[in-house]
Amino acid sequence: MLGKVRDAKRSLHAAPRELFLQEQHLLRPLPIWVPTVCEIENRIVDSQGYVSIGGNRYSVPYALIGRRLEVHETKDRIEVYEGHRMVATHAKVIEALDQRVTEPSHRPARGEGRPKTAPPREEEELLGVEPRLGDYLTAIKARCPGRYVRMLRRLLGMLRDYPRPPLLAAVNAAQEYGLFDLDRLDRMVLRNVARDYFVLDPAGFSEDGAGQNEEERHEG
Repeated sequence: MLGKVRDAKRSLHAAPRELFLQEQHLLRPLPIWVPTVCEIENRIVDSQGYVSIGGNRYSVPYALIGRRLEVHETKDRIEVYEGHRMVATHAKVIEALDQRVTEPSHRPARGEGRPKTAPPREEEELLGVEPRLGDYLTAIKARCPGRYVRMLRRLLGMLRDYPRPPLLAAVNAAQEYGLFDLDRLDRMVLRNVARDYFVLDPAGFSEDGAGQNEEERHEG
């Protein structure tokens, strides 16, 4: 590296300080740039086409419903990005809660909305990620039509939070026994996770659970 620097000096036939003094009058200072200070969070667009930040909801293009987007919250703006592309920007609601800020262009044009007979977006998202849940969703819809969308949202959260094999094993067992209580399903998944992902060596534990192995007991 030092050799390359010496070679460069020889090719210039001058010291860097001398060259700087010769060219200094041609140099211009760079403009002052202060990066925007913001808090960055990830949000999933809800079924109505909004992201929730600070207790208020801000619209994004309806085609992004169900997507995970990156939200930049500055002192006075809310900016929403899909990757590096900004898809929405809003003035930030400062002194209010439970407000809904809507950009009209984010809503579908007349005639382009979802048909009333279309399944909930949560159902489409669930089946798009895990088609094997189809039979269980059909059973839930028949058994609990009034709570169907709320239960779909709960299942979406479980699908994001838990490993797929223990979740599917619990769903299969629940479907076999006609179980649609999602609190119980959640506990079944946790038992499967504990069994499959936190396996302990029974040889290292005594029958009374004291946790001593044979060698330690003999030494005692």
